[in-house]
Amino acid sequence: MALDLTNIGSMKVVSLPGGETSELKSLWQEHNVAIVFFRRWGCLFCRLWAKELGDIAPVLKNNNIRLVGVGVEEAGSKEFIDGKYFDGELYYAEDRSIYQKLGFKRFNVVTILTSLLWKESREAIAKGNKMGLGGDMKGDWVQTGGMLLMEKGGKLIKHFKQTGPSEHLSNEEILKCFGLEHEYNAETMANKKRDDMECSREKK
Repeated sequence: MALDLTNIGSMKVVSLPGGETSELKSLWQEHNVAIVFFRRWGCLFCRLWAKELGDIAPVLKNNNIRLVGVGVEEAGSKEFIDGKYFDGELYYAEDRSIYQKLGFKRFNVVTILTSLLWKESREAIAKGNKMGLGGDMKGDWVQTGGMLLMEKGGKLIKHFKQTGPSEHLSNEEILKCFGLEHEYNAETMANKKRDDMECSREKK
């Protein structure tokens, strides 16, 4: 089902820590933008993804691409900010229904616990623990997230939806989607890459 970017773009996000409210579409009106929608601020998987995105943040910045993180709620955001996990702008959704409109599914107690046993999840947990990222249970822990890659003016490049809590769009794929694959350095920017994920321009 195609995204209704007009409707989604009109939804409000609130800046952190400033508290200013703006429409989501304001993020892509003047710049290309990579927007990651985190599950929870206290989620270890989200903190790991945020830290890994920091490896390509300078490349995005040098190419005038905004890097933005959005949370489903404000709860837990202070710890996320204080931990300096993310090298980009931060917001939270004024109305959490934006996650549903973006097609980000919700787990239940059984499926979320089962997903923690997946190989991808176990590897991410081990890596996050080794990095000392910590985590907590604050907030909505059954929500999934994803990512929007947008061209300036509102053309959709990529709509990524998590199917598991530790799944993410790799740094290599993000740069590829913006035509910056030549700036990818596997020695310093690599993270777990899904072999079956390819970038293709998506229709609005």
